[in-house]
Amino acid sequence: MGAQVLAISTNSHFVHKIWQEEELSKMVAGGFPWPMIADGNGKIGRDYGVYDEEGGVDIRGRFIIDPDGVIQAMEVLTPTVGRNVNEFIRQVKAYQHVRATGEVAPAGWQPGKPTLKPSPDLVGKVWKVWSVDNDK
Repeated sequence: MGAQVLAISTNSHFVHKIWQEEELSKMVAGGFPWPMIADGNGKIGRDYGVYDEEGGVDIRGRFIIDPDGVIQAMEVLTPTVGRNVNEFIRQVKAYQHVRATGEVAPAGWQPGKPTLKPSPDLVGKVWKVWSVDNDK
């Protein structure tokens, strides 16, 4: 998809190695295919607002950053709930489409479905495109 994925946690590179060998390789064929970065002192987590000072760990955060370095989306979850990879992929594709076309993706948009062309004529009529898209 032309995106760079990084996994960052306060765990050491040694913990990442064991996590990869003992867990991820059994959950994902071939293991986790992206770099895992150790944020031992929590600097990166602090910069993105996901560092838990009391626990000394980064909480679950996911950020979509565009090629200009601007955060387009972020999701922060407590450690008890995992993230949805399919939703992440949908959002990356939506942001890529929006960037390439200047169109916007309505709620629940899926690749290949209609998008919206922003204009004064669209005001008050978004529901028409949205309902056609979601009736299929």
